[in-house]
Amino acid sequence: MLARRGGSRLNLDELTSQDFSAIAESDPLVILPIGATEEHGSHLPLGTDSFQCEEIVQRLAREFNALVLPPIRYAECRSTRNFPGTISLKSETVQALVTDVLSELARNGISKVIVMSGHAGSGHMAALKLGALRVIEQNADMRVMVLADYDIACDLAGQEFPQDDGHAGQIETSRMLAIRPELVSSERPFGDARPPRHMIVSDPQRYFPSGVMGDSRGASAEKGGRISDYISSRLSDIVAQNFDIPRADGSEERA
Repeated sequence: MLARRGGSRLNLDELTSQDFSAIAESDPLVILPIGATEEHGSHLPLGTDSFQCEEIVQRLAREFNALVLPPIRYAECRSTRNFPGTISLKSETVQALVTDVLSELARNGISKVIVMSGHAGSGHMAALKLGALRVIEQNADMRVMVLADYDIACDLAGQEFPQDDGHAGQIETSRMLAIRPELVSSERPFGDARPPRHMIVSDPQRYFPSGVMGDSRGASAEKGGRISDYISSRLSDIVAQNFDIPRADGSEERA
């Protein structure tokens, strides 16, 4: 096994072909970070979903000596696609991207993969899962987990943030204040408009005029740190349970 450069995390795009071949023989956990380039209110950058996801992926990779793939920073962003700066992919494109990347990993002998999304839109997540399913159907020995770190954060609803918090609200503003404060403006917008439940609408921006769901005024870096710590801890246990791999420090599942 190669020595880990810069600690315990390895980035695929920093390796030679020979490096990768040697690492693949140990059947490592491989993580594919998927973010978005998407409007997040008037106070957060377009890369918010990417920055949050990649920060969590780095933590997880260090804990499990995982190999990190180059991130994909585009997603299906239907509800925000009419805002300036949002770059939205078609659902079919997202599905094809995941299918192709995972198929190539399988061809290279990789059997344990996490697809980690920083964007939790329902259509986007459905495309990711369908793309992964297509690969699993052809590679029965491959184990793939698909999830959004935002969904783990929602466990804390009613504790760290209000139950109705959402896009560009307290969760995301707090996390960005903790990891990239220089990219967060001093504005703290509020938005409470939401589309009717279960309805398929042709003009989602009608119900989403500010790009914000929730009250970002209660955000803080301290809260963001606690949310990210919780996400990392829960994901660590989920990964250890489902992939049967030890942590880098040899510790058992957390209580």
